[in-house]
Amino acid sequence: MSRIGRAPIAVPEGVEFAQDGPIVAVKGPKGELTQQVPREMKIALADGVITVSRPTDSGSHRSLHGLTRTLVANMVEGVTKGFEKRLEIVGVGYRASLKGESLELLVGFSHPVLVEPPEHVTFETPQATVVLVKGIDKQVVGQVAAKIRAARPPEPYKGKGIRYAGEYVAKKVGKRA
Repeated sequence: MSRIGRAPIAVPEGVEFAQDGPIVAVKGPKGELTQQVPREMKIALADGVITVSRPTDSGSHRSLHGLTRTLVANMVEGVTKGFEKRLEIVGVGYRASLKGESLELLVGFSHPVLVEPPEHVTFETPQATVVLVKGIDKQVVGQVAAKIRAARPPEPYKGKGIRYAGEYVAKKVGKRA
């Protein structure tokens, strides 16, 4: 069996789990998430623990087993703790600020880049060069962070641009005279 798929998911206090066919819904203190999971996977809630099982040991069922368990575990974690991506802005004059709910990036263009947050996602700028993307859906938080990074990805010569916190940018040597 899959090690990931076999692991049980502990459901914290205050989290409600419901399943209607292939649709799984998790409701918690931070919000509510729904996800469609593969119909073949069996999801059971017993004694505050969610378990995912597969019908056969075929390759497709084995791969869906771990995926389904991870999707449900991320939903439970999202509605209790939430997810966060930290982005750093490197470059002279490069900065970010909040304009209402949206994020305004000044990253070397002649115009500011505005990023609108989707539902259940918020932006924070504790410093002018740090952006926090927070939300309850892990996939959406990662997608929004990637969209922000794509506005000005880090370039390899000076390292200027928007990068994930802790991301290593390989530097290239420029022209030599």
